[in-house]
Amino acid sequence: MFSRLRSDIQCILDRDPAARSTWEVLTCYPGLHAIWLHRPAHWFWHHGFKWLGRFTSHVARWATGIEIHPGAKIGERVFFDHAMGVVVGETAEIGDGCTIYQGVTLGGTSLYKGAKRHPTLGKDVVVSAGAKVLGGFVVGDGAKIGSNAVVIKPVPPGATAVGIPARIIPSKTGESADVTPGDPKFSAYGITQEDDPLSLAMRGLIDQTASQEHQIALLWEAIEKLSAQRKDGKDGDCVPCDAAREECFEAEKLNQLIGK
Repeated sequence: MFSRLRSDIQCILDRDPAARSTWEVLTCYPGLHAIWLHRPAHWFWHHGFKWLGRFTSHVARWATGIEIHPGAKIGERVFFDHAMGVVVGETAEIGDGCTIYQGVTLGGTSLYKGAKRHPTLGKDVVVSAGAKVLGGFVVGDGAKIGSNAVVIKPVPPGATAVGIPARIIPSKTGESADVTPGDPKFSAYGITQEDDPLSLAMRGLIDQTASQEHQIALLWEAIEKLSAQRKDGKDGDCVPCDAAREECFEAEKLNQLIGK
């Protein structure tokens, strides 16, 4: 039991640069208090003391601002960072090493009692601020949910989900983004510039346009040379029409505007 408590504290020290000491984490982190209060509530719920389980979770909600149903399953080293306004439904499951930020909802879309209504998060999933994960599907190991995303379908391992409704961006390496050989890489708030599909599309268009303009400039240079040779050979005057012979497309400036 004490080793698990130590791992709860250590995971916060590892993932939050604002955490300065064990004492500060013990006394000032509501996410830690919510986890510790959930454990007896979960025990009560599954041992026939339903009301006591709900009352314990109600006290935890009042004390921390984090509402976790006593029926929810939470793994080890789970970190609720800030986490005011987080709601975790009855049949939700949160895997080991997950990080959940403020305003997140792990909710259900079904009203059938006893059914699997809430999502299952795999290991090392990051759910960013304001995200809503709705339904009884699985979010794979190492997946990332962007801020304010509304996820209504499964997310593969290592993928990133962003937008409303969420668009799924596959993992570049085909494996978990945060569970990799060597030192694990933690992405705070679960999103990076490379995970925005609109920015990636804009960069692709900019690069393609710059490449085409370069090719057009080379073609006009070749045409001018051929025209000059024909004129020197007295095959008739052949004057090229007015065309852009220098590249003027400001690809670098546009890339800076979209954050490349």
